[in-house]
Amino acid sequence: MTIPFRRILNVALFAALVCVVAASGVAAPTSASSTVADGQRDFDWEIGTWRSSVQVLADPLSDSPDEWLEFTGTSTVRPLMDRQANVVEFEVSGPAGRIEALNLRLYEPQAQRWSLTFVSMRDGLLTPAVRGGFRDGVGEFYGDDKLGDRPIKVRFLITRVSQDEARFEQAFSADGGTTWETNWIAVDHRIRR
Repeated sequence: MTIPFRRILNVALFAALVCVVAASGVAAPTSASSTVADGQRDFDWEIGTWRSSVQVLADPLSDSPDEWLEFTGTSTVRPLMDRQANVVEFEVSGPAGRIEALNLRLYEPQAQRWSLTFVSMRDGLLTPAVRGGFRDGVGEFYGDDKLGDRPIKVRFLITRVSQDEARFEQAFSADGGTTWETNWIAVDHRIRR
């Protein structure tokens, strides 16, 4: 398969998966399986709808002065496959426009880690996954990507501040992970229904 066709196929499969989940209204299991200690249930606390406040660095890894763009909206996390996976539907807007994205998170039992793959609805392309897990209440996920034609490292951190608040940070490194520049900060507050 060519790379463009593979990307189109991946996006189509991902979109179909999201539609099935959204239509199914999957309920959270209440069994003792939610106490699995291998990391498979690391995201259980996040299932639900959140109010998101987001700051995005306008021009990451550049010599230009830091300009932060602000957005607000919602983030909805739905479980998949008995919580071995989940999908995040993310929609925010602000003076600079809208961001609509999906994040598919898959648990890899053989490695006891999670992979997080993002897709922007603007271009429909999947980003390379970041992989990792939680330790001491903080999720750390790392991967490789490109910014333009430049290879970069990506770090994504998830901190559960409280039962009803979470913080997400993304940073890029152009020097192999020696230094990091944060370019995305989101603070989510749970919406109680």
